[in-house]
Amino acid sequence: MDKNLIKILKAGGVAVMPTDTIYGLVGQALNRKAVKKINQLKARPTNKHYIVLISSVNDLKKFGVKLSPQTKKTLNLVWPGPVSVAFSNKMAFRLPRPAKLRALLKLTSPLIATSANLAGEKPAQTITEAKKYFGPKVDYYLAGKVKMGQPSALIYLHQGLIKVLRPGQLPKNLDRL
Repeated sequence: MDKNLIKILKAGGVAVMPTDTIYGLVGQALNRKAVKKINQLKARPTNKHYIVLISSVNDLKKFGVKLSPQTKKTLNLVWPGPVSVAFSNKMAFRLPRPAKLRALLKLTSPLIATSANLAGEKPAQTITEAKKYFGPKVDYYLAGKVKMGQPSALIYLHQGLIKVLRPGQLPKNLDRL
């Protein structure tokens, strides 16, 4: 576990690091300073969903998300894994599969994770590409292996209904709901 990364994130800094899908620009989701910095770095519209990486389903309570039995059943089908779930217009959540990443999230608290690129540009595939986008404006760069190289699927859950907002790797058994 990278102690410098943890220290910087806990202090409200932002980093570029591998997530379970692509290189992400990350910062504490509940830290206004970190969220503001990510917005500025990305130059992205404020009406877009943010993906928040969580260490467990219990983290959803920190964001006021209440789960119905049907929603819990759906989450059990897609998590942990590369599926982000939106419950509102502002945030979507993902419980990543890699245990090492979930352990980091337990130490730092939930993290906003958006692709490491400027709005409208191709997501960085390497740390070198990310540095071309952000240079010294990012507090920390962590190189590592990215498994999928593509963004997560994004679904919207509301009152038992599932709407696919962004295609990706969805479990085949999702159609049973």
